Amino acid sequence: MYEDVKIRLAAFNWLTQQTDYHGDVLPRELLQQGFQFQDAHIPLLSPQGIFKPKLMELPLSITTSPNSPYDDHFDENNLLRYRYRGTNPYHRDNVGLRMAFERQRPLAYFHGIVPSRYLAVWPVFIVGDDPANLTFTVAVDDPGRMDLSPSGEMSVHDDSMARRAYITAIVRQRLHQRGFRERVLEAYRTQCAFCCLRHRELLDAAHIIPDIEEAGVPEVRNGIALCKLHHAAYDRFLIGVTPDYVLKVREDVRREKDGPILLHGLQALHDQKILLPRSQINWPDRDALDQRYGLFLETTARG
Repeated sequence: MYEDVKIRLAAFNWLTQQTDYHGDVLPRELLQQGFQFQDAHIPLLSPQGIFKPKLMELPLSITTSPNSPYDDHFDENNLLRYRYRGTNPYHRDNVGLRMAFERQRPLAYFHGIVPSRYLAVWPVFIVGDDPANLTFTVAVDDPGRMDLSPSGEMSVHDDSMARRAYITAIVRQRLHQRGFRERVLEAYRTQCAFCCLRHRELLDAAHIIPDIEEAGVPEVRNGIALCKLHHAAYDRFLIGVTPDYVLKVREDVRREKDGPILLHGLQALHDQKILLPRSQINWPDRDALDQRYGLFLETTARG
């Protein structure tokens, strides 16, 4: 039992290191590769949704793949309803999760955003078991509340369902945000539509119509992949994009004299066409661009 807990803690520490470096959406290859624990290799997931490494007593992780045949979903209480493996409640994977529920052993949850990229969330706990509907109920908790008891078991300070539901709701919102980013970056072949920079860690998914507005839907056609410099410039109307996908740099910015970043990073973009996704169905929505470009022209007139 204690070995299981030590490996689990090592897995959570490893995930912390990886998300500090890569962000909270991790490549499947990295999760399959896993980490070294003493002399053993510990992967964090497998093709099966419920995964238990050989050295562990209970499952370490649960996964929802991007094209999962299971209808994992969040319920009205903002808790995750995770489907059993298959239809046999006594399949060993389902039994393993049931034991994790009984012992309140924390797991990692990997939610597929797009093929081969997963939002990593931990710790999550099984908080309900519904054999009649072949589902477990899962809640996310705060890693800072986990503690190791003298017996070697894990416990959580204040495991109230209201608090867990609130944390799970935040994760649910992150899923929508990360899903939008990953789909936009995938459509733009992981490069900035203005300057073609390819470093994923420096790329964002910029909304054309802001997401706080009713029309600001999290769809690829309402997004443009931009590096952080050009995202900021676009949001602050230093750069506009016409409905014909042509870049316009604000006139006062074009008149400025500064260093090479201003010259090559902004001024040289004027009248250039943006990079477009290969599939035309993912091209930016012209009506949305027209609305946003109108705001750019208003800003230019005031400036």
